[in-house]
Amino acid sequence: MSLDTNTVLELFNRRGRVAERLLAAAAAAIAVPSVVLYELEVGVRKSKRPKIGRRQADELMAAVALLPFGSEEARVAAGIRADLGAKGLEIGPYDTLIAATALARGAVLVTHDSRELGRIDRLRTEDWSRPRRAEDDLAP
Repeated sequence: MSLDTNTVLELFNRRGRVAERLLAAAAAAIAVPSVVLYELEVGVRKSKRPKIGRRQADELMAAVALLPFGSEEARVAAGIRADLGAKGLEIGPYDTLIAATALARGAVLVTHDSRELGRIDRLRTEDWSRPRRAEDDLAP
C-alpha cells in the first residue's frame, strides 16, 4: 500500500478510517512515495504548528517504508502524462508522480482522490476515508 498525501493528512487530522485501516495492515506493507514526503515537508514548514507537524511526519516516516522516485518512476510518469494529455484528462504534476511511484511498484495507492487518479489505466486505488465494506475483505 502506498499512501497519498491526502490519506496521510486524514491520518494526522484523525479523519475517516485511516488509522483503523493502518493498524489492520502489516507495517511492512505500508509505504510513502518520496513525493508525498516532499509535500509533507512543505506543509510542516508552512504550518502554524510546525512542532506538531514535524512530530507527526517523523513518527510516520519511522514506521513506514519510503518509495524513492527514480528512473522507472520517471518513465511511468511520462507515460501517464502523455496518455492523459492525449485524452484531455490531465491531472496535477505531483499526483502524476505519486501515481507513477505506486504504479511502477505494483502498489495500491490509498487516496481520497479516486476521481482524478481513477483516470490512470492500471492504477489500483483504495479510499480509506470511507467505512470498510465486506467486499474489501475478499481476496482476489
